Amino acid sequence: PPLLLICIIGIGFMTFSGSCAAFLKLAGSRLFSDRETIRAVSLIIFITAIISGFYAYSGGFEYVLGFALLMCLWGFFFTLPIGGADMPIIISVLNSLSGWCTVLVGFSRDNTLLIIVGTLVGASGTILSYIMTKAMNRNLLRVIFTPPENTAEDAEKSVRAIHQGTARDAAFLMENAAKVIIVPGYGMAAAGAQHELANMAKILKIKYQVDVKFAIHPVAGRMPGHMNVLLAEADVNPDDVFELKDINQEFQTADVAYVIGANDTTNPLAKTKTDSPIYQMPILEVGQAKKVLFVKRSLAPGYAGIDNPLFYADNTIMLLGDAKDVTKQIVADLE
Repeated sequence: PPLLLICIIGIGFMTFSGSCAAFLKLAGSRLFSDRETIRAVSLIIFITAIISGFYAYSGGFEYVLGFALLMCLWGFFFTLPIGGADMPIIISVLNSLSGWCTVLVGFSRDNTLLIIVGTLVGASGTILSYIMTKAMNRNLLRVIFTPPENTAEDAEKSVRAIHQGTARDAAFLMENAAKVIIVPGYGMAAAGAQHELANMAKILKIKYQVDVKFAIHPVAGRMPGHMNVLLAEADVNPDDVFELKDINQEFQTADVAYVIGANDTTNPLAKTKTDSPIYQMPILEVGQAKKVLFVKRSLAPGYAGIDNPLFYADNTIMLLGDAKDVTKQIVADLE
């Protein structure tokens, strides 16, 4: 039926292009950083796509092709402004949409297998999206329609001083600590540093008798569970891995918090900056540790596009460099 075909084309092309935009965001692309302009363009494209949908329903092939192109553009611009730890939520939503699109294809082809498989994918994506938004104290509408961030503080960022350290400094602090909490993030995954991190934790526990724990944010990495899978791959004891709600109170008793590749999930502006894309999102309270070791390539903001004041805190030492290389150097010093 024409209406079913239009729905399949609209959802399918929107999901495909939205997934491409999510890939670019996760890859760190900053080609499209003007979020206010992107949202305006997205709204215009969406209205145009709705109008073209009526023509596609009753018109010829050229109208259907135009509708498909507009929905493809809308999916791309719809996803681009969303940043920070909200990206995994949107990826889950897109995953859900792909499932429901498959269901519609199944109905159009009278294919029971496609209907069953699509329902499983669509339902699991919907449930996962709900679980994530609840775990992060978020609202899906807020995730999608959060106002553009006012980055006035960026002007003063260049004159704020940081405390930069070396791998030797980090090794000294951790080998003399009683408790170290490691916070892995997407940067660790991108660098493939999980094996070096597991080796570092093992040395600290066996050679220096340090209490080592891992703190996992609900949406750390590309998808929920991403960090858990990578740590399991590196043979990290699952008993040493804790979720946010179970570990947050322990940061205040930790001597060192080793933050490797995480940014938005530790940003205290989530609690205070009302116009922030991550406002009211639960964070890992790493700033409560006596010393915070922050491993990052640079002082660039995370996917949310906002600066992290922890970079400039008195108890923070920035370890600038590739997550894998820095951790490997620390392991060498500890050995």
